[in-house]
Amino acid sequence: MDSLDQTGKDLERLEQQLKLLLKQTQKLREENRSLQNRQESLVAERAGLVAKNEEARSKVEAMIHRLKALEQS
Repeated sequence: MDSLDQTGKDLERLEQQLKLLLKQTQKLREENRSLQNRQESLVAERAGLVAKNEEARSKVEAMIHRLKALEQS
């Protein structure tokens, strides 16, 4: 086998490796995008839960104050 054939085979192997790397890179980009979307969704959900928790805490505190006021009456 002469050096020209070897160079051709080396280029083909390199091309296959590059194609594989491109596929892996695309897959990782898609996975990263999906994870970022999921994180944004979870952050928004958490913010909503924190707000609901604070609202519930305020209502319970108000009920406690009303009960104490009734006891003192």
